[in-house]
Amino acid sequence: MFYGLFLRGHSLESIRQEIDIPPTMFRKWMKAREYDQHFRKDLQRMYQYRKQVLAIFESLVTSDSSPDNEQ
Repeated sequence: MFYGLFLRGHSLESIRQEIDIPPTMFRKWMKAREYDQHFRKDLQRMYQYRKQVLAIFESLVTSDSSPDNEQ
């Protein structure tokens, strides 16, 4: 989905911001008293997943813009 946005002309930075969760925000969520231990585990999984999605997106963008792919 995010790579499709890139191909349609959305800026790399705006897409990165959509995918990524800043570490400061994650720490704030993890300190929130209203979140129980199960929810915190879900937040940790979501955070790791988003970082993986960002890494995949970065690799797609890098490979798409490499000189070898230009025709």
